[in-house]
Amino acid sequence: MAPPLEHGAHISGTTRRSLLAGVAALGTLGAAGCSRVATASTEGGGELLDRLRATGVVRLGIAGEIPFGYIDKNGELTGEAPELARVVFKRLGVEKVQPVPTEFGSLIPGLNSQQFDVVAAGMYVTPERCEQVIFADPDYQMLDSFIVRKGNPKGLHNYQDVVEKKAKFATGTGYAEIQYAVEAGYKESDILIVPDQVAGLNAVEAGRVDVFAGTALTTREVVKKSAKAEATKAFTPTVGGKPHVDGGAFAFRRTETNLRDAFNVELRKLKKSGELFRILQPFGFTKAEMTDLTAKELCGG
Repeated sequence: MAPPLEHGAHISGTTRRSLLAGVAALGTLGAAGCSRVATASTEGGGELLDRLRATGVVRLGIAGEIPFGYIDKNGELTGEAPELARVVFKRLGVEKVQPVPTEFGSLIPGLNSQQFDVVAAGMYVTPERCEQVIFADPDYQMLDSFIVRKGNPKGLHNYQDVVEKKAKFATGTGYAEIQYAVEAGYKESDILIVPDQVAGLNAVEAGRVDVFAGTALTTREVVKKSAKAEATKAFTPTVGGKPHVDGGAFAFRRTETNLRDAFNVELRKLKKSGELFRILQPFGFTKAEMTDLTAKELCGG
């Protein structure tokens, strides 16, 4: 879901967001891909880490989403996830990262069909996704925020406000914010789905919608140069009647537990030393986005 969305580049959905109806169909493809991959992997945790060390290259699935993983104006791979990947995989003995751009909804199917080795796109950890891939522990946590007209004329601060004030609502393709709005009582068929946060900003500025929902990080980044729109204060959405905080993480094929576990060891070291924050800070992350959440918690057990 997740943002960053940045989220200035093409973004397709904080980072990260829960699998919804449209993405569920892709999930089926992912599950099938996972079955095929399983037959080709060794038992006992997989051998991918050894193969990556032998080749010296790890292929990263990215979704062109700022600030999570994207190609910048100079044609260079960057973003919070690729920069973190460079550090972690170098510590694991893999010197080079290679981007494999795809649509956000194609990340899990692409991973499970071996188009790349790991998803490095700030993807939110959700129970639905945990049935198809395994996640490292989250490297960040995220609340939601809205893009609204300057001054927030309708007073929209959460999804309940959107419903009660009959606001015209938009969010991004595959974003978890679709689910959050529906849980609050917004009719899904009335939601305007746009490609990313930049398109959402344009829709608000043009008056086509009253509000665009995204991650706190992506909304505050995308409105920085806007004369017509602003981002609301970050808030916690409600899921199942309880406050819900999302966490974004790297995803691996279910057979590759050795790689996931080794990644987690290095990630914990970076968290403890404070280096993780130093890596993510240039991409708009604050200390409020640092987290001790685990993948197990977010997977539902």
